[in-house]
Amino acid sequence: MYIAMNRFKIILGREDDFEKIWKMRNTHLDNVKGFKKFNLIKGEIRDNYRLYASHSEWSSEDDFINWTKSDAFRKAHKGAGQHNYIYLGHPEFEGFHVII
Repeated sequence: MYIAMNRFKIILGREDDFEKIWKMRNTHLDNVKGFKKFNLIKGEIRDNYRLYASHSEWSSEDDFINWTKSDAFRKAHKGAGQHNYIYLGHPEFEGFHVII
């Protein structure tokens, strides 16, 4: 199994905007080969932002990579740049191979 995560630094006071975007978003993941599960998780408040992470589980790293090259990925991320005012920097990707 493979876990893909993106960390987001959200400007304080914009947390509701960020959560609303994700709740209303069509991920286009329903029929993607190898997709298992998705969570959006909220972390702690730091100096001037709140930490969030998207957490998705995949059957394999190859399935995840194939999704990033797919039409479903392009549809899911269409217009993502129009909300730059809520982010501190770009998302930080982390990928993990599950051992146990």
